[in-house]
Amino acid sequence: MTDGVVVVGGGHAGAAAVAALRQEGFAGPIRLVTAEADLPYQRPPLSKAFLKDQGTEPQLIRPEAFYAAQGVDVELGATVTGIDRIDRTVTLADGRRLRYDGLTLATGARVRKPDVEGAGLAGIHYLRTTADARALRVALGQATSVVVIGGGFIGLEVAATAAALGKRVTVLEAGDRLMGRAVAPEISRHMLERHREAGIDVRLATSLGRFLGFRGQLVGVEPAGSTAPIEAELALVGIGVIANSELAQAAGLATDGGILVDSHMRTSDPTIVACGDGVVFDHWHAARRVRIESVQNATDQARHAAMALLGKPDPYRQVPWFWSDQGPTKLQMVGLSHGADRIVLRGRADDGRFSVFHFHRERLIAIDSVDRPADHMVGRRLLAAGTVLRPDQAADESVDLKALLSAG
Repeated sequence: MTDGVVVVGGGHAGAAAVAALRQEGFAGPIRLVTAEADLPYQRPPLSKAFLKDQGTEPQLIRPEAFYAAQGVDVELGATVTGIDRIDRTVTLADGRRLRYDGLTLATGARVRKPDVEGAGLAGIHYLRTTADARALRVALGQATSVVVIGGGFIGLEVAATAAALGKRVTVLEAGDRLMGRAVAPEISRHMLERHREAGIDVRLATSLGRFLGFRGQLVGVEPAGSTAPIEAELALVGIGVIANSELAQAAGLATDGGILVDSHMRTSDPTIVACGDGVVFDHWHAARRVRIESVQNATDQARHAAMALLGKPDPYRQVPWFWSDQGPTKLQMVGLSHGADRIVLRGRADDGRFSVFHFHRERLIAIDSVDRPADHMVGRRLLAAGTVLRPDQAADESVDLKALLSAG
């Protein structure tokens, strides 16, 4: 590979891709191209620790010295505007063209923005990048009243952080429960109680109507169908993300709500692989097409993408896992619970530490845990190994799950 590999995207997937290429013995040129001004950094702390401390800097995934030592040419603040698959080049916004033998698309996703009145007012924030987090941190330091639009992971993490900083916080969730697409109803109910105990005003089945402003500045949020606005100097919108697949689509690659890849992370062009939040694929365990947003998925997929480029394809078979720290509570999820037809609890929700085991036709497919890290860790191994676990065993705390795994 005389022209080497170009990696587009500087998130967790992009950073993992360049590391994996070197770990797998690739000695040719590597260029990491990212539109952001920072080297690849840890995104999860941006909604929590980073917001609490004005002096905190982003936590780099790998130090700057790593890229120099590994001979990785990093292009910061550089946007890729096009891919020429015939000439095997990518074009940057400044007109430069980079040649490649292999191309990795780790383009990730961008925040979804509401199309409502007042959406352009100052004081409305989103959280995806360090630039977003820095602006939000400054605004939080000055605000007294905060409205969070969306009761998903990001929204609730920021809400808990803002409440811990002494802000008056209201959460508007359009669904009938928190994190409705991600966790079991028992987890939703438990976290609703936790957030309300922390002083957060959580309003379910409440959609955003419009933002209210004065002289270009946000002053309130009006729920849909309501004439009683909520005072707000700051609004954080967390209503999901959109896969950045336009670059791939314009190049003629197959897409389906994201960049479509096979089990080896190969796109419809054998010289181009893709990985991370912007990728869709047929999941081996879930038996359906999915797009997964998680650090684990991004980094694991990047390793398989690198191997595919180097002619050592290895099917992606990892079990997805996630986490969310909301105030003092840690949620941990493993597997994909979509399609579950039975759930059982291990532990008691009243004790504040419990897990929900999801089954489909008596087959374990996912586990949600609240402050029970041991259940999460053994669950990852159970799902990866395909160990048979009956619902009655999952519910019985006298059953040693590790022993079942060993007996396997």
